[in-house]
Amino acid sequence: MSMHMIDVSTKNETLPSAVGECLVRMQHSTLQLIRTGGIPKGDRVAVSQTAGVCFAAIIPVVWETLCHPLLPGSIDIVVDTSASEDGVSIRATVTGMGRTGFEMEALTAVSVAALNLYDMCKNVDRGMTIDGLRLVRKSGGRSGVYTADV
Repeated sequence: MSMHMIDVSTKNETLPSAVGECLVRMQHSTLQLIRTGGIPKGDRVAVSQTAGVCFAAIIPVVWETLCHPLLPGSIDIVVDTSASEDGVSIRATVTGMGRTGFEMEALTAVSVAALNLYDMCKNVDRGMTIDGLRLVRKSGGRSGVYTADV
């Protein structure tokens, strides 16, 4: 078995973008505490967004020898407490110039934001689940546009 980094040196730089999402399901009472600021650990939305942004590029950093270094131009994380009656929707959009896409960065950002939300709320609801982690959309690069089925 061999491992190697894919050669992207012949690819043109484009403006790739990727969107990932998931839903953190929880008890309705936990969701109400989040909506009203009743979770004792602080502003769970802002801290979850910050965690997602900070760790969006962790995969290329950790696996530096097999991943291409990418510099996101922007990372936007939306934590929506009103999208569902049984959970919090999290969506991350990562965009920047490069020869490869930002799918892994978007999925990592969403995952870390969801894990942070879980951590901040576990004292009131250990039964939370993180569901539906997926790539919603990607654009740029040779493969063009991908949009997930609704």
